[in-house]
Amino acid sequence: MQQAAEAGGKRLRPHAKTHKSPDLALTQVARGAVGICCAKLGEAEVFAERGIADIRLPYPINPVNADRVLALLDRTHLSFIVDDFEVARGWSRVLSSAGRTVDVLIKIDVGFHRCGVNPETTDAVDVIARVAALPGLQLKGLLSHAGQAYGAGSEQEVAAIAAAEAELLSSLQARAADTGVQLEELSVGATPTARFSARLPGITELRPGNYVYYDRMQVGLGAADWDDCALTVLARVVSRPDPKRVILDSGSKTLTNDLVRGGAAPGYGVIQQALDDPTPDDRFVVERLSEEHATVRVTNGTTTLVPGDLVRIIPNHACVVSNLVDEAWIVNGGEVLDGLRIAARGRIT
Repeated sequence: MQQAAEAGGKRLRPHAKTHKSPDLALTQVARGAVGICCAKLGEAEVFAERGIADIRLPYPINPVNADRVLALLDRTHLSFIVDDFEVARGWSRVLSSAGRTVDVLIKIDVGFHRCGVNPETTDAVDVIARVAALPGLQLKGLLSHAGQAYGAGSEQEVAAIAAAEAELLSSLQARAADTGVQLEELSVGATPTARFSARLPGITELRPGNYVYYDRMQVGLGAADWDDCALTVLARVVSRPDPKRVILDSGSKTLTNDLVRGGAAPGYGVIQQALDDPTPDDRFVVERLSEEHATVRVTNGTTTLVPGDLVRIIPNHACVVSNLVDEAWIVNGGEVLDGLRIAARGRIT
């Protein structure tokens, strides 16, 4: 991903909510990333403590968190997004009173319809101009997340979503320039679209997160192959009620209930029966999760798995799974090389 960003003349700023590990963030920065993204202030506090010098929050934070933001400004270069003028004005008051200035970006809704200024319903250029005039805020540019790409039905659709995102941001940038507001950054963030966004003109920054591990969903979207999926869950067979059903010790407290979007594939992950072969065994469907149990149905023939056997599971969504454990293990084949502490696990505020 770093090579793709550099080849396209983009800055890479990985979203650390996927791995929540300062060790991995430091590795990403050492390989060329300009900094990281965090979802919440709690995450940013953990990463700042470990020396990450540039942290961006592409998440709407409220001025009630002013004390935490001001403390972070003493430890790292912090930037964040705004998508509401009144919230932006609140931050302006706080920062001006403290004699501080913070870099901000305005989040634009490019079709996912979650957060962001929606240009279809709001005069986005007017919002840009008003935020640019606020003291205490240094408006750097526009930021978006094309989350609708996770529901795309084809690689061509993902490419079209990336192109539309870049075109919308570039258009707003040009229109803002006509009013005298210069926006130097256009930041996009989604792993499915990253391979296309890296080659598109106008974009200055990529913020993918999931690429550090990849998962079943990314394989379904054409962003990765099975042997790209670095995060797996090592699960043990605890029961085999019959030859067509086995129970694993990896329930909803271990695997995510997220399904692969678009209805492309059933189940809550895919099983690699051979620990040294990344190819999933398509005879197995992880069809139900209880808190502590994963019920696996054998769809073709019977299984030789018995209680005590181990299998690897590629989860549907690696980001959620990573946040469910205190520690991961770095392995090479069957050899355990090191532990990896998930230091920002559970930092959700």
